[in-house]
This record gives sequence, C-alpha cells and structure tokens, in this order.
Amino acid sequence: MATWQRFAIFLGVGSILIGGWHYYLWTRLVRDADLPPPWRTAGTAFLVAMAVMMPLALALGRSLPAALARPLAFVAFTWMGLAFLLFFLLLVGDAVKLVLTLVDRVRGLGPSDPERRTAISRLVAGAAAVLGVGAGAVGVAAAFAPRVERVRVPLVKLPASLAGLRIVQLTDIHVGQTVQRGFIEALVAQVNALDPDVIAITGDLVDGSVEQLREHVAPLAGLRARHGVYFVTGNHEYYSGVPAWVAHLTTLGVRVLRNERVRIGDERGWLDLAGVDDFNAPGRGSDVAAALAGRDPATPCVLLAHQPRSVFEAGRLGVDLQLSGHTHGGQIVPWNLFVRLQQPFIAGLDRHLDTWVYTSRGTGFWGPPMRVGIPGEIAEITLATA
Repeated sequence: MATWQRFAIFLGVGSILIGGWHYYLWTRLVRDADLPPPWRTAGTAFLVAMAVMMPLALALGRSLPAALARPLAFVAFTWMGLAFLLFFLLLVGDAVKLVLTLVDRVRGLGPSDPERRTAISRLVAGAAAVLGVGAGAVGVAAAFAPRVERVRVPLVKLPASLAGLRIVQLTDIHVGQTVQRGFIEALVAQVNALDPDVIAITGDLVDGSVEQLREHVAPLAGLRARHGVYFVTGNHEYYSGVPAWVAHLTTLGVRVLRNERVRIGDERGWLDLAGVDDFNAPGRGSDVAAALAGRDPATPCVLLAHQPRSVFEAGRLGVDLQLSGHTHGGQIVPWNLFVRLQQPFIAGLDRHLDTWVYTSRGTGFWGPPMRVGIPGEIAEITLATA
C-alpha cells in the first residue's frame, strides 16, 4: 500500500473518531450544562471549528506556507491535548454522576429533579474546563523545557578504562510544525554543557522532508561529543524520507547506524555501540543479529533501538544495554496507562534477561505541544563497572 493511501485511511478513520470525540464534548459541555442561547451557539461553533481544524492541520500542515502552517498546527494540536484532558475529566464526571444516581436509588429516592441534574452537569463541566485548561497551560510550558535525567547503569563486562563513560540520549524530538529551530538551538546548548562522551539520537527526530526542515535541524551540526554523535531511525523517519535524511544528517556530522556497529575506546578496552533501524521499518527492519554479527561477546555492547520491543532479540543475543524511546512515557496522563498495550516498557530503567533497557520519555513531543505529568528529558547515561 502506498504512503498516500495509508495516510488517507489514517485521515479518514481519524476524522470519524474526532467527530465522535467532539460530539461527546458537546453533549457534556454544552447540551447537558443547558447553556443559555448565546453561549450554546458559541460553544457549538467552537467545537465544530476545532473538530474540523484538527484533521485539516494533519492534511495540509506540510503543504501550507510556514507562516500559516505553524500557527494552524499549534492551535489545532494544542486543542487536541486539551480535548483529550477534557474527555478524560468528563468521563470521571460521568462516573461520579452515575454513583450519585445509584446512591439515590439505594436510598429509595425517585428520579432526581431536572434542576438538580442540570446543576450537577454544570458543576462537572465547569470543573473539567478549569482543571483541563490549567493542566494544559502547565503542560505547554513543560513541553518546551526538557530536563536532564541522570541514570547510572552497571555493566559486568565494562573495562575499567571506560568506567564513567557518559552517553547523552536524545529521542523523539519531532522537529516539524511545532518543534523548530529555536528549540533545537537551546537543546544543543544544553547537551553540549553536559560535555558528553557520546551523543545518541534514538529516532523520531523529524516530521517532514529535508527540504521543509533543513533550516530547523541545522543547529545539530553544533553537537559535540568526544566519541561522536550517532543516530538510528524511528518510525517517523519512514514517513519523511529515510534516504534523504540519512544523507543530510551525515553532512551535519551525525553518524547513522543502520543495523551496524562501531567500536568506542582504545587498546585498554573497547565498547561496541550498535544501532538498528526502527522495529517496523520496511525490509529487514530492526536486525539486531546483523548489527552484532562477528563481534567479540566479551566486549560490552550498547544498542540504540527506537522501540523498546527490540529488547527481546537484543536480550537473546547478549546485548548489555539498550537505549530506546518511542513511548514518550505517555506524554499526557493518563495516556501512559495504555502504552504497555504496545510496548514492554514505558519509561525508565528496566531489565530483560541480562539486558538493561533504558526507555526515555522523549526530548520533544508529538501532536499536542504539551506534557502533562510526564516531563520531557535529556538522558545522561553513565556506564559503571558492576
């Protein structure tokens, strides 16, 4: 199936879901709250406009001039995050109303009078709106301020000469309509201030073509690390033109690892740094066996793999540490509760067999420019002898 066909299906199904989602918001925020006519009209018009704007931003965002695309995307995707928060809060409100109704029935009371029902609906709608907007505003600020997360990982085979080696991991930056040059410039300065030994970018760097984003990724050429800057593809690179991005990143001084590895260290001791394509990449995809072929198993190995689920093959093949992203940690509570349906790990340091796996919450964001309860991160991984 061609890329445009997949996108058309995604857009069509998404539009239907967005319509149903906004209808639910309308019933709770407008209809059940029994808003007076002017507010009812305004609320209905606003929700219809937002329901149309979201798929419009997805469909046209990459083809519009930048002066139009960025504000359209920012408004539409900010509303996406706020609408998700409202949806969840209103569901909680529905549960509360259901409990109150059941209590009334247990007490032998008749149907509640319409005025009481309307008052409760207005209270729930008002509380959801205040909490949702407040959480959304805090989340927008948090999305543009990733924090340094320091993690120590003991490796049994690590030579003493490499003890203390620091890998700074960036992932899921999603340079595109809302993450642009200013964010990347600040990120590069923040990373360089850590004085890392290795910089690893574990996929989903971009959402757009080289032509569209060349200016915005240009600051990546300023990244500095003693043993180099490395990148592996994520699923979003395959929506954006992998060959062109691999070639362009090379011009920025970034080494792309595609089911291959490099050695880091000196005659006192070595570390294998391997990288694989995204788990769902066309063709051979995430081929850990190819990346590790012919290596000395006595040498410690760190694997860069966008999706945590590459760890099952990595564990079987004796990888010591896998660095992944993809999950965003959920990005917005309570979405994190559903991530485990698709990935074995959500965020933080975990273990599978004898393999450590660190799953970053992501440095940027996708979709809504907000992070609610799940901050973005720049992971500083320090390797230690066990």
